[in-house]
Amino acid sequence: MSGFDLALKKYGTKNYEELLQPAIEAASQGHPLTFWAAGNHEEYLDKISPYPSSVRTLLKKGQPFNPGDIFIQPDLGKTLSTIAREGADVFYRGSLARLTASFYEKQGGLLRFDDLASFEADETEPIKTIYREYEVYQSAPNSQGIVMLIALNILEEFDLKNLGHNSPNYLHVVTETLKLAFADRDEYIGDPNFVSNMPIEGLLSQKYAKSRRSLIRMDQAIQGVAPPGDPRQVEPILHGRRILYETSPSTVRVASGNNDDTGETSSFSIADKFGNLVSVTHSVNGGFGSGMVVEGGGYVLNNRMPYFSLNEDNVNVLVPGKRTRHTINPALALKNGKPFLAWNTPGGDNQPQAMLQAFLNCVEFDMNVQQAVEAPTITSSSFYASNYPQPAGEILTIPRVLANLVANDLTTKGHQIQVEELQQPYRQTASGAGAVKMVLIDPETGVMMAGVSPAKDNYAIGW
Repeated sequence: MSGFDLALKKYGTKNYEELLQPAIEAASQGHPLTFWAAGNHEEYLDKISPYPSSVRTLLKKGQPFNPGDIFIQPDLGKTLSTIAREGADVFYRGSLARLTASFYEKQGGLLRFDDLASFEADETEPIKTIYREYEVYQSAPNSQGIVMLIALNILEEFDLKNLGHNSPNYLHVVTETLKLAFADRDEYIGDPNFVSNMPIEGLLSQKYAKSRRSLIRMDQAIQGVAPPGDPRQVEPILHGRRILYETSPSTVRVASGNNDDTGETSSFSIADKFGNLVSVTHSVNGGFGSGMVVEGGGYVLNNRMPYFSLNEDNVNVLVPGKRTRHTINPALALKNGKPFLAWNTPGGDNQPQAMLQAFLNCVEFDMNVQQAVEAPTITSSSFYASNYPQPAGEILTIPRVLANLVANDLTTKGHQIQVEELQQPYRQTASGAGAVKMVLIDPETGVMMAGVSPAKDNYAIGW
């Protein structure tokens, strides 16, 4: 809320009453639920059921809604009306803050009114890199946005067009690059208010990218989790760590088809008539966050805390007042100095992976934005997952439509391949890039184009 408030006050042109009226109407009068939305009410039934306020708000007579049902949220409508009258400050230092604090205390939580009252959003400079003729901007830490930028720096010296889109060698290079980028995320990136010596400039330097690029072998996959590098000394491997490569072919396995908790993150990309671009991702983390709806407020509480580590040596270790390193990382790109592309996606640790591949589809393989987000993508787990207990993975997941063409060749390099019948992470379609939304402005004509991955409830609209 505070972040949106800051953006509105600094850059906006509407007042709260005008801005929130459509949302107030949708909450108070109701709106029909899509198949995806209704499915969430069913999937998270066990999470919602222990809390009476959640049952009243998110269920229909104690049972999940069906597709097409009208979902009415009178308490949320009242909350939004209160914000429209009194401003966002009421959420942190007014009646809504006291409502939230009281609910936390009744549920045995630790958050109190003073904690809410002391919160202020801040505006930070984005981080960026140059990829060919593009300036690519990403969210600064405590976001993981640097993962995509590190990957672009490493990939720039590869002839990706010549490797061929989604060829075994192309997918191998992208996968190995992501392993290296995530390793540096896990070692260095956290809340800048608590981690004062993050080597951002070094991590994004071309010399460092060259040193890390030297670790990629075209015939052998890095085994498991890659080691971090040392951007301060421009060394490809941090002292005391080592890198291992797969020495024998692996096998292909088919996933069981069980769906994991896919979370409740939303994102949107916008272009206006003046040529401005906006890229936003926001999240309550898990499906319906913690499953708790604030009594009388109608809004859910998030469950972002599992993104902390409990390892005292970890850069992302839990400390009072600290923000987690979060996965949301909306991006913007300029082409020859002009606004060019806004894109983003939900999807946890898959976010920079899907966004990277969608971007490369546009700028390396000349796809339009809809083709770029519909093409099949790979998903690596060869890093420490963001969600506690942060397990280390080693699997490269590929949708069936792509695996039929490349899986066997990738196993010869040692990749541990898991085949999904449908595209990760949402398993709704045969292919796609997460739930990426792209808006592109042609720098020559000013024409705007939009494309959305065929996952979740994505759509494009123009007027």
